[in-house]
Amino acid sequence: MHYPAIARRALPWLLLIAALPAPLEANDPAPVAVTTPITATAAETLRLSGSLSAERHASLSPRADGLVTEVLVDAGSRVEAGDVLLRLDPAIATLARDEARAASAEARARLAEARRLADEARRLRESNHISATEAAAREAALARHQLTAPFGGVISARHSEAGEWVNRGDTVLELVALDPVRLDVRAPQERFADIGPHTPVTVLPDSRPGVRLDGRVAARVPVSDPAARAFLVRVVIDDPGPAGDLLPGTSAIALFQLDDGKPRLLVPRDALLRHPDGGHSLFVVADGRAQRRPVTLGPEGPDGVAIRTGLDAGERVVIRGNEALRDGQLVTVIDN
Repeated sequence: MHYPAIARRALPWLLLIAALPAPLEANDPAPVAVTTPITATAAETLRLSGSLSAERHASLSPRADGLVTEVLVDAGSRVEAGDVLLRLDPAIATLARDEARAASAEARARLAEARRLADEARRLRESNHISATEAAAREAALARHQLTAPFGGVISARHSEAGEWVNRGDTVLELVALDPVRLDVRAPQERFADIGPHTPVTVLPDSRPGVRLDGRVAARVPVSDPAARAFLVRVVIDDPGPAGDLLPGTSAIALFQLDDGKPRLLVPRDALLRHPDGGHSLFVVADGRAQRRPVTLGPEGPDGVAIRTGLDAGERVVIRGNEALRDGQLVTVIDN
């Protein structure tokens, strides 16, 4: 018997379909494999990246108006507290100081004479002769023509040159302290409450591969970024190692150890179903039916994923056959 060409081509597909098992009816139990969650302590490490910054950053300004005669530092210069960084032309202040000294000497001479002559002393006290206090004030005015470093660090920017006229309030230099250094990271809203002042932190600076530094949580800012739903956590590194190795503006990773020592229920990762909104659920078997349970996850370890909420000890969790399950569907438990 001869078949038309179309029939000959369709015959293998018809035979294959006939060999397939019949699909499950709506009321047929779905075969699933289950397991019972184990109870163990799950250590969690929260990994967040951020940027290093200096704890102290100062924009330095002169204390007097004047002509810059000398800038003793440049960007990158390391300075100690009290180092002279910039000098202004002190000519006007020098004249005022010399005049003050001369007037003070004259006043002292007159005062000596006044001690012999009470009447003259009385008139001297009532006059406007310049005092030693005024002379000291003018001496201080001369010192204001030098700009000194308020703390040790590195000059990060230089905004003035010799020959320029600067006024009080003008930023002429920027100084950044290198120790201590802090790391700012953004913690997601669901984990912010897990981080406390005593949470152990390890910092991995990207500029020093392989280096692990001890840090501490210095501040938690309970104001979130509305766009990212994240909160600021500030970590301070008390011993950053050799000075200058951790530069402000570089990146680093903070590892927060969130293990609270509490035992948790652990399930295999295969038991979890991820939702489009980022949430998770799993199925448990009770009275021969599948029941969907929304769950919140904890840390994942070699023994499984910790379940924070949504699951009770002893419940049978579906680990295979859960992809197509429906809530309330009949199931048949098969061997793993």
